[in-house]
Amino acid sequence: MELAVYNTKGEKTARTVTLSESIYNIEPNDHAIYLDTKQYLANQRQGTHSSKEKSTVSGSTRKLKKQKGTGGARAGSIKSPLLRGGARVFGPHPRDYGFKLNQKLKQLARLSALSYKAKNNNIVVIEDLTYDKPKTKNFVELLENLKLSGKKTLMVLSESDKALYLSSRNLSRARVIRACDLNTYEIIRANNLIILEGSVAEIEKTFQN
Repeated sequence: MELAVYNTKGEKTARTVTLSESIYNIEPNDHAIYLDTKQYLANQRQGTHSSKEKSTVSGSTRKLKKQKGTGGARAGSIKSPLLRGGARVFGPHPRDYGFKLNQKLKQLARLSALSYKAKNNNIVVIEDLTYDKPKTKNFVELLENLKLSGKKTLMVLSESDKALYLSSRNLSRARVIRACDLNTYEIIRANNLIILEGSVAEIEKTFQN
C-alpha cells in the first residue's frame, strides 16, 4: 500500500511511502478490538471508591426499641441499612479493575485498528517536523493545511518530542503519541492518523517484533 507524503503546507511531495500489508491490510477482528479497548479503559479506573458496611459504621449498639409489643418491625441497631445514616448494603470497596489479555490478542487488536484506518483512507503521512518551541498556533495551522481541523487526530512520532507534545496539549481533539506507545483505544478514538514519515519504519519495527 503506497501513500503520498505531504509537507506541512498540506501539499503532496514527490515522495511516497509503502505501508506494510501485514500491518495495515489484515482482516480486522472486531472482538479483539473490543477486548483490548475494554482492558485499556478498565486500567484507567482508580478503583479507590469505598463505602461503609454495618461493621464499620460508627454508632451506638443499644437496641432501639423493645422486641415485641410495638406493632412494628423488629429493630436492633441504629446502623441498619434501612435507617437514615446507616450502613450500605453490598457497597463498593477498593479494587483493581484490570484483567489479563494475551499479547497476541492485543497485537491483533492494534493491527485490526490500523487496518480499519487504512481501509477507510484515514491515514495521512507527512514529512518529519519539529518546532523550536511549543506553539499551539503552529499545530492548528498544520491541521488546517491538512484539512483535518475540527477532527479528532492522532499524530504518531518516532520518538518523544516535547515541543510538538506541548503544542497539541491545549487542543481537545488532537493527541501526540510515540509509535511504541500506540494502543487500540487511541487509534479507534481518532478520526484520522497523522504519521510522520520517519515513524513509518518505527511502527513496523514495533509491530513486527
